[in-house]
Amino acid sequence: MIELNVQQGTREWLEARAKCLAASEAPAMMGVSNYKTRTALIREKATGYIPQPDAAALGRFAAGHDAEAKARPIIETIIGAGLYPMVATDDTGKYLASSDGVASNDGAITFLPEGFEHKLWNESLAEDVRAGNVPDSHAWQLDHQAMVFGFKRIMFVVSDGTAEKMVYCWYYPTKERIERLKAGWTQFEIDVANYRPEAEESKPIGKAPEMLPALHIEVTGMVTSSNLASFKAHALAVFAGIKTTGLESDDDFANAEKTAKWCKEVEDRLEAAKQNALGQTADLDELFRAIDAIKEEARQTRLTLEKQYKAAKESKKAEIVREYVGEFADHCNELKKRVGTDFHALFSYGDEINGLKTLTSLRNTLATALANAKVEANAIADRIERNRKAMGEHTHLFPDFANVCAKADDDFAALVSMRVSQDEQRKRQEVERAAQAEAAKAITAANQTQFEPPACAQQTPINETQPALSLAGYTTQQRPDHQARRDQRAPGLHSHGGFSGVARIHRHHGEERQAVPGSAVPGDLQKDLRSHAGAGIQESGLTITGRTLAISSP
Repeated sequence: MIELNVQQGTREWLEARAKCLAASEAPAMMGVSNYKTRTALIREKATGYIPQPDAAALGRFAAGHDAEAKARPIIETIIGAGLYPMVATDDTGKYLASSDGVASNDGAITFLPEGFEHKLWNESLAEDVRAGNVPDSHAWQLDHQAMVFGFKRIMFVVSDGTAEKMVYCWYYPTKERIERLKAGWTQFEIDVANYRPEAEESKPIGKAPEMLPALHIEVTGMVTSSNLASFKAHALAVFAGIKTTGLESDDDFANAEKTAKWCKEVEDRLEAAKQNALGQTADLDELFRAIDAIKEEARQTRLTLEKQYKAAKESKKAEIVREYVGEFADHCNELKKRVGTDFHALFSYGDEINGLKTLTSLRNTLATALANAKVEANAIADRIERNRKAMGEHTHLFPDFANVCAKADDDFAALVSMRVSQDEQRKRQEVERAAQAEAAKAITAANQTQFEPPACAQQTPINETQPALSLAGYTTQQRPDHQARRDQRAPGLHSHGGFSGVARIHRHHGEERQAVPGSAVPGDLQKDLRSHAGAGIQESGLTITGRTLAISSP
């Protein structure tokens, strides 16, 4: 904060305000001021021209300052601290605020994060404050003060300077509102830079055609005196000159509305003249036909005008709305290009434009709504960029990024953490499944592999005609070498060849026994084998490898 050595209301103060974005301008910038439109503030900042207040406004300012001075000591007693008026800017010198009082307990040597803002008594505003509410038409000014001075709370007072007519409440600024305020000022500066001067429109009043001359008729059974012929010619000429199409501006619509009312008055006056004549005579056909013709012309003109100006005005309103909607769509498209994804942003204006009577008020309202919508869209785009950075190297985990990209920062960070954790768990499970599959594959391969012992194994010759050994459903055969006579095999024996001293187990008229490779030969097989092959086979030499029973001789 940078304190300025100026007092509110002085020329130096006005010059300082002109160079900055001031707190008292914040409500107008946000489009909620009761005294100035956002469009008018943009024009002032862009042109440097600020209309001088009239006498009534100056009188209100003087009364407000007087009530503020009288209310200050009352509020000091309430909060238990001194209040010192101060004007300051933020550290950048961009934002300026004037506080009616900054709190201090040591005579303004050091200051507390508390402020004081006073408004002249207004029953409607007082009702809000009495309920503990500061309306946005004033709250944005307090948010701006908090942004400059660092206030944690501000005593908002409405009074006439007396304790009897005084209401107050504490206002607590929030970080979210201050951020929104800054975004609003950023968009405001863009709009000021893009300002294009336009003719300032005055409030339309409307103008009807010149009055028709008075219609004078006297009858005594016949028309004795009348200016009907000249009246008719003049009236029809006026009707012909009335603009019933091509209505564009507020002035056009105001003129059309007033002219339609005027036509109705002409109809009524002609009807009155007709009735007056009827009271004098009953046989004035020519007179009445002329009056009826003029009256009908007035009626048709009126009906045309009423239909045309209402339709044209609605059409013009729709055209203006489309203009602002199109500008918002263009703004969002540029943002979408920037962030690289689609997102939804809302331009809400329906409630604000209902009941507006002039095109000028419509444009002012839409301009404010557009600025606020741009601020919100900018905030969404900024959030999407932060969330994209938060993904880091995990973009593959967000195929639905367009659907979740606008989440609040904390929510998106939690979503990233959850998906990364899930992905890591998935990878661990894949590794485990792969390891299990490899292990199963190895077991299967081992079960299918035929074990062949070394060629140096001791060979024990046997008689070629020795019958095959039947071991509990298996057939074994020992052969001296690869040249054994195949025709002397036991019937049904399926042999793969082998070495001396090796007995192979084969399926023989029954189900093949299942055995785990490397396990010891079951006891019943060992007994049968020894009883047939002799006691010379060592017990330690009986093992199963794959489907092979290996017999090692001592």
